[in-house]
Amino acid sequence: MYLKCHHRFKDGKEHRYWSIVEKLRVSGERTVDRHVLYLGEINDSQREAWLKTIEAFDEARQEQRSLALFPADREIPSHARAVGVQVQLSKFQLKRPRQWGACWTFCRLWEQLDLDEFWRERLKDSREGTSWYHVLMASTAYRWIDPGSEWRMHREWYHRSAMGDLLNEGPELASKDDLYRCLDLLLEHKEALFGFLKERWQDLFGVKFEVLLYDLTSTYFESDPPFPGVGGKRRFGYSRDHRSDCVQVVIALIVTPEGFPLAYEVMAGNTLDKTTLPLFLEKIERQYGKAQRIWVMDRGIPTEAHLEEMRRRGAQYLVGTPKGRLTELEQQLAVLPWKQARESVQVKLLPQQGDLYVFVQSQARIGKERSMRRRKLKWLWKRLKELQRQRPTYKRLLMEIGAAKKEAGRAFRLVHLFLPDAPAKEKRSRRVDFGFTLSRTRVRIARRREGRYLLRTNLTATDPAQLWQFYLQLAEVEAAFRDIKGDLAIRPIFHQKESRIEAHIFLSFLAYCVHITFKHQLKIHAPGLTVRQALEKFAAIQLLDVHFPTTDGRELIFVRHTEPDADQQMLLAKLAWTLPPQAPPRITAAKIAAPV
Repeated sequence: MYLKCHHRFKDGKEHRYWSIVEKLRVSGERTVDRHVLYLGEINDSQREAWLKTIEAFDEARQEQRSLALFPADREIPSHARAVGVQVQLSKFQLKRPRQWGACWTFCRLWEQLDLDEFWRERLKDSREGTSWYHVLMASTAYRWIDPGSEWRMHREWYHRSAMGDLLNEGPELASKDDLYRCLDLLLEHKEALFGFLKERWQDLFGVKFEVLLYDLTSTYFESDPPFPGVGGKRRFGYSRDHRSDCVQVVIALIVTPEGFPLAYEVMAGNTLDKTTLPLFLEKIERQYGKAQRIWVMDRGIPTEAHLEEMRRRGAQYLVGTPKGRLTELEQQLAVLPWKQARESVQVKLLPQQGDLYVFVQSQARIGKERSMRRRKLKWLWKRLKELQRQRPTYKRLLMEIGAAKKEAGRAFRLVHLFLPDAPAKEKRSRRVDFGFTLSRTRVRIARRREGRYLLRTNLTATDPAQLWQFYLQLAEVEAAFRDIKGDLAIRPIFHQKESRIEAHIFLSFLAYCVHITFKHQLKIHAPGLTVRQALEKFAAIQLLDVHFPTTDGRELIFVRHTEPDADQQMLLAKLAWTLPPQAPPRITAAKIAAPV
């Protein structure tokens, strides 16, 4: 990078503007200049009418003052002695590059959600002057932009980001003790935050809460399991992360069809799915009243007793059914005619005991699931042929078949294996043969059920096409879990105290609220971009300190963010966002030479 002067003649006067420019090599061994920072104009003229001043903060006087900047090779005219400063342009330095654009994006979304209004009155400063509100903001930004441990934020991320500049805070804000103590202040405001965000999403996006999607996931710990007999939520259980070797907690989440979260709850890691629903029915009715809502759930969550309780309360539901129920009703469904619900979607309707069973056949889902099954089965068949040619030892054969079973998934059940008997100890090193055939009966059953789903509902008067659309929206809950576990990296959890475990999940939930808000803004204004892609574009905007020594021993410091490139400008225009003005420079006190 180098300092570049731009000349412009205006009103009979030559103006010189200065900027920081980076040389970029392009094709054909050519180089082009990329404009990085704009610094402004420096006075060249001796005429008083053409004198240009800037506002700067004088660190010696602790006040704003006007300065007229002149290059070191030009004398300060007599009329500008009081405000003139000679700058040594050739000795400039660039210091402390830090990520600014993503941090500014976070602050923008935080303000749009009015989270400053919610948290400022609830998180008061400590007696030592620590701003718990700013600690929370920085922690949530870290969880959204580049998630990791509190220790990493304290040692690394905060100093490489511009959150301190945006919050007007120093490095002490990311003290590791304060980061942990802030977690202890959050959980008491969880229920209030749910209600507040519901109102904000109604105002910003016109979200309705008539349909609620409910599902569960788990997240594991990189810590020792609790001692036997000690209470707590860290427990071994069914792991959706395929980490059965780790203790975990179960997270239940309710979202709208658009993906906006309404509430969540943290439960013990060994909680069964079918035991969670009554808690959430009570929770939602207590907080939001007994309005008519449609609960959409996957199979395995509601039991017959739960559905009976929902009917008694007047709640409406749409749930998937276990595969065994489809087997029970298959003969009754076979005699019913298909009805066209919409293009490529057909249904059969079977009323039974006050509920309506909707058997859905989607041509799009049939094509997708059939191609997935064929691809997996083709791979499995090829792998088994390879193992036949290799003739591994018995132990090795079992290990390779186990790996193939994991990779093939459900397609493995379509193949019959004929394995040899386990050899005697002295013959274990010998190679063995095995055989396999395709189970045509299972293939016919799988083919008959591909792209077909049996749904159960008490919405007997609702259009079946709309019911199918409601059920497909369960993918929004799965997308929320993917974002929380992927982009926001909620797992693994390293905390030991249960209150901080739940506070860690609460912080991830808060970051997800910012995430889903940005996602919907991009969906409206820039539908081709994901949240992570847009965030990476903004993260390329850096904040730099540009230091210019003066001839009188002081230093003029410009804190400037880099100029947005064409892609960033286009994204800002699509979102109707405007970058804030550059901060005024500051000038340091004169350095006193040490005595010899």
